Amino acid sequence: MFRRILIANRGEIALRIVRAAKEMGIETVAVYSEADRGALYLRYADETVCIGPAASAQSYLDIPSLIAAAEIADVEAIHPGYGFLSENAHFVEVCQSCNIKFIGPSAETIALVGDKVAAVELARSSEVPTVPGSDGPVESETEALSCAHRIGYPVLMKAAAGGGGRGMRVAHNDPSLVNGYHAAKSEAEAAFGDSTLYMEKYVERPRHVEIQILGDQHGNLIHLGERDCSLQRRHQKLLEESPCPVLDNETRRAMCEAALRLARSANYYSAGTVEFLLDRENNFYFIEINARIQVEHPVSEAVTDVDLIQEMIRVAAGERLSVRQEDIVPRGCAIEFRINAEDPDNGFAPSPGKLDTVIVPGGPGVRWDSHVYQGYTVPPHYDSMVGKLIVHRPTRRQAIMTARRALEELTLDGIKTTTPLHLRVLEHSDFINGDVDTGFIDRYFSPG
Repeated sequence: MFRRILIANRGEIALRIVRAAKEMGIETVAVYSEADRGALYLRYADETVCIGPAASAQSYLDIPSLIAAAEIADVEAIHPGYGFLSENAHFVEVCQSCNIKFIGPSAETIALVGDKVAAVELARSSEVPTVPGSDGPVESETEALSCAHRIGYPVLMKAAAGGGGRGMRVAHNDPSLVNGYHAAKSEAEAAFGDSTLYMEKYVERPRHVEIQILGDQHGNLIHLGERDCSLQRRHQKLLEESPCPVLDNETRRAMCEAALRLARSANYYSAGTVEFLLDRENNFYFIEINARIQVEHPVSEAVTDVDLIQEMIRVAAGERLSVRQEDIVPRGCAIEFRINAEDPDNGFAPSPGKLDTVIVPGGPGVRWDSHVYQGYTVPPHYDSMVGKLIVHRPTRRQAIMTARRALEELTLDGIKTTTPLHLRVLEHSDFINGDVDTGFIDRYFSPG
């Protein structure tokens, strides 16, 4: 097992990794930008290293600075968390060349599944259902129109190297396709340095359901069931729950088996997520593989009692998984609420600033993962998430009731947050009945 690891991230996930490592007897080195000098996770790490100014490109995305910090601190491995360099195959290769273990999948696997076109092709060859679409990259406006006419409107243009909703456009006719093609191409180039696009049939009012997978370097690969991540705004998740309230056992089994089949084809190890769209008839279609830990991993941890961060560390150290598939028996219902420093009544505008009062909820079945504290100033430079409220109760109805109580207790004075929106969602009859899809938030809770 490792003696010391570096955490190449910030915020709540950095603190989450510190906690997991501490329970394993592993020392941690936390890096920070100048904007994060007062961050809570730095207080609990064994060593801290400033790696640059506030801008991500000069700090958390600066590979030479991170490697220098790792070498100076004499670590054996790096955990990338999520976001930043967590799915950067080049970073993995650099770590390997410096004899530093990367706590995540191999560079080859990350490169393979990170290319959305290649991932879809791999899914098809693995007999995993895919959304009808282009056979590869769509390289011109003319080709886009031809493909759209073949598969039928509406269609979705997607960045091959993308994620988080960037480089995506829905088109319902030729003029909107032409405009969307060029807009998505420009956005993809700006966001990812790669303007490659591909096209899919747009599935109307789908649910977003994903399977948590976990594998080691000895050929063991398991799933931890599903998460329903349908509540989104601008393709960014706001609320996740497990189990999916409408999934029958036959579809669940088929979806989990498909996820494992695809992961084996990609020679996958470590933690990862295979994402699907689920239509109104319970047909599911592969979207992508996220080759990292997900923001919503606590949902799976709650229902399975498996520490995914600790398993990732064990796998990177060459150990076998500590659990087998037969050990995974999901229990109860877990729901995670992303608490973002945003104003949901003003188009989700960012709301950085100083937290004058912080009161966090407690009680049975309540977990609060966050890096903020009273007096902390939420910086404007990074992702707006300030915390995650997770509830786990024997039934979905109980989980909803506990969530209402916990959200009402949560106090983060000084900034606007998504807490009031979550409370409104919990009162909506469609959510209570489990009748939601990826357009639910835009339909009922968009300002104006």
